[in-house]
Amino acid sequence: MKFGLIAMSGVRAHNEELTRLGLTLPGFVERNKIIASLPSLGLLTLAGMTPDDVDLDYIEVDDIAEIDTLPGDFDAVAISSFSAQIKEAYMLADRFRRAGVTVILGGLHVTARPEEALKHADSIVIGEGEPVWPQLIRDLNRQTLQLTYDSRGTLFNLGCSPMPRFEMLDIGRYNRLTVQTQRGCPFDCEFCAASIRLSPTFRVKPVHRVIAEIRRIKEIWPKPFIEFADDNTFANKKHAKKLLRALIREDIRWFTESDISLAKDNELLGLMRDSGCVQVLIGLESTTRAGLHGIEQKSDWKAKQIDSYISAIDNIQSHGISVNGCFVLGLDGTGLESFQQVRDFVTESGLYEVQITIQTAFPSTPLYERLLREGRLLDETAWELCTLFDVNFRPNAMTVSELEDNFVSLAKDLYSAEATRARRFGYFRKLHNLKRRVRSHAGGVA
Repeated sequence: MKFGLIAMSGVRAHNEELTRLGLTLPGFVERNKIIASLPSLGLLTLAGMTPDDVDLDYIEVDDIAEIDTLPGDFDAVAISSFSAQIKEAYMLADRFRRAGVTVILGGLHVTARPEEALKHADSIVIGEGEPVWPQLIRDLNRQTLQLTYDSRGTLFNLGCSPMPRFEMLDIGRYNRLTVQTQRGCPFDCEFCAASIRLSPTFRVKPVHRVIAEIRRIKEIWPKPFIEFADDNTFANKKHAKKLLRALIREDIRWFTESDISLAKDNELLGLMRDSGCVQVLIGLESTTRAGLHGIEQKSDWKAKQIDSYISAIDNIQSHGISVNGCFVLGLDGTGLESFQQVRDFVTESGLYEVQITIQTAFPSTPLYERLLREGRLLDETAWELCTLFDVNFRPNAMTVSELEDNFVSLAKDLYSAEATRARRFGYFRKLHNLKRRVRSHAGGVA
């Protein structure tokens, strides 16, 4: 059986001005391009569970024009997509089905909208793929494929994680590869559309499994740059420290995402630095308590952290780990003043890098359901606007056009060559001065 694993990538903003800005403000699209160009770890992981007698091929589609040029000699294909490209994924699925190819769809969007996905597939996977994949492949071989494979009642043990088939990649296409160290998140943020929507139970992957994956990557890329594909890498500090101690011996450079609490643990920060951490992205979301209120739904945790933001960023960056501070514009509780507040905060905090996004109602998130009840969604199925840079809802303290226009203006200010250079120069100057003071103090003690 010839089986194709097809990843839809290349998410782009629909806002034409933002697209034009991407040609002249390199900082604006830098992080988005990285995300879009990452390989599909989910599909590579399923490949690792697929029997050797299945002839596998991995393909990435980052341009809708490529759909008509894809090879059509597969017996079956599995397609994974972001919400923003799900309509293109459906077009591709329909094309394959017309050619007599069996189509399987899965991922976050399919889990959120299974009835919709079934219109374009012979079978769908709901929830995590690992628990149902072996049975799906057996059924496919026996020609007894079921309409749905639903893993939501099964908790997959990450200690049994298969080795992703990294060797299927053309490594020259990537500036980083992904490894997952955990799944889920102990927090429950209203807008989050990450792995918590596949399985709400927070779990960590055993350290030896993570190290094995990194070593497999090193077989094809001796000195790799790794991005940990986690919702919140340091949510479990004990597990994180054990992992970091093991990473120190691996000679890699890496990036991840976490919450602001890591700034309170200097031992953790030291281990991050010593193990090769280059940057950590932290979802700051807003510069005000009103903007943060209600985002984290269990205990309003994020709103309680606002007073520590400046000192936390300073402490993390003083360890030689740059912070990419992520802000969400258009949050309830914020108005037009929020754009200038972000400008001021970025300057005051000394952030090395900044990422701005627009609040986005992804399907089946608590935010989507709330805005649907309130009649504030612009179009209930405009998935193509789920890019983080387009508006798909009506803000409560500004108009849609005000949100769009002010977002563009903020992007111009934050991502200009001058602003980017100033942030990075300020970071390195402060780090240099800190190291000089440390050396001076050490000399004085001696």
